[in-house]
Amino acid sequence: MTADPRGRARRLDDAFLVAGSSSFTDFIGAYRPELLPSGRPLPSGASLEAPHGTTIVSLLFDGGVIMAGDRRATMGNIIANRDMEKVFAADSYSVVGIAGTAGVAIELVRLYQVELEHYEKIEGAIMSLEGKANRLASMIRGNLALAMQGLTVVPTYAGFDLETDMGRIYSYDVTGGCYIEGGHHSTGSGSVFARGSLKKLWRPGLAEEVAVGIAVEALYDAADDDSATGGPDLGRQIWPTVAVVDRTGARFVSQPDLEAHVQRIVAARRDNPGGAR
Repeated sequence: MTADPRGRARRLDDAFLVAGSSSFTDFIGAYRPELLPSGRPLPSGASLEAPHGTTIVSLLFDGGVIMAGDRRATMGNIIANRDMEKVFAADSYSVVGIAGTAGVAIELVRLYQVELEHYEKIEGAIMSLEGKANRLASMIRGNLALAMQGLTVVPTYAGFDLETDMGRIYSYDVTGGCYIEGGHHSTGSGSVFARGSLKKLWRPGLAEEVAVGIAVEALYDAADDDSATGGPDLGRQIWPTVAVVDRTGARFVSQPDLEAHVQRIVAARRDNPGGAR
């Protein structure tokens, strides 16, 4: 609202009264661009150490999709955070996982959540899963200037497609390229090790409980070889974050269930330290 010299509220600014795009990001970009993550570029030649999120894995199961992330954030050779959340509900039927510069990534996710909620309020309908994936791609593309200065964000998006009645996984590159993945996908510093585990363990038509165990085991394998990926911390009772999305919506696996999966994997590794076969 505009200020009144006598201290009374006046009408909203004209920008709030003009019919425009259903995109909240487009509105902020036109009205207050400095509030966007990309609206605050680093000074030329500046460099800084910022916490980075690491490994995210996603896989399809019979009836939906699972996304899991480790909990470690690193800053150079230092563990900056041991219990960081990297998997978030984007809306009722999709989730997004972050890898890259943690602060920028979390801000991007929060803006994306508002973007989807704003669209539903303006249009009175849920955006299609493909539309939501493409909307995230455009937001990543808007972050390219920061990425060129080292503040890279590379999320993974997954959700349940109400039109096709199946789960889908979308990956991105730093320029905003959006790609549909097959049965499984991983991103982040430990992704190459997680992918090897997924290749051995994943198969079509998995039950949900089995798929959750595979996701946790893939992160365990990634942490075994990548120092930036945090494995399950039995002493501190810190487990990976695991989200399940199916036709009933998005939800997160409970801590007791995750602990049971971790205990099973640790017990199995006593006999087979080399991992999945």
